[in-house]
Amino acid sequence: MKNAILLLFLTFVSCNSQSKSDNQNDPIVNVSAEDIEMNKAIQTAKNTLKDFNNALILKNANFNSFALKVKFEDGEDVEHVWLSYIEKRNGEFFGVVDNLPEKITNLKLGDTIKIEKSKITDWMFLEKTKLNGGFTIRVLRNRMNEAEKKKFDSECGFEF
Repeated sequence: MKNAILLLFLTFVSCNSQSKSDNQNDPIVNVSAEDIEMNKAIQTAKNTLKDFNNALILKNANFNSFALKVKFEDGEDVEHVWLSYIEKRNGEFFGVVDNLPEKITNLKLGDTIKIEKSKITDWMFLEKTKLNGGFTIRVLRNRMNEAEKKKFDSECGFEF
């Protein structure tokens, strides 16, 4: 893919404790496919997916807001979209599209889909209010100025 841009939805999907909403007003952050820091975060998420899986199957009452970020491609268009309401059935992850895709036209808000493990680019869940995972979220948050961080933190409601 020449000069592919990753469209990362910095969404508050998991801040809503699994409540579905129309996330049209959530900011979309464009990140170059060559962004070293973002690619490292994605690799960390892939390398630690077992931690997400273990937490999901543990059914700990303190764990909530499970979500997976998944890479979708349509020709040269690439988007990374958060899915919530994650379930594991017969060894496969399933989730509900929780972002309004901007460019991927065959994906709709609220669609339930089977998630290809190889396409997972981030994961997260909350332990009460503490963020676990969310590696790409952390990269984007670290790039914010102090006012943006304060606003983000107050809107999302979880702790880093």
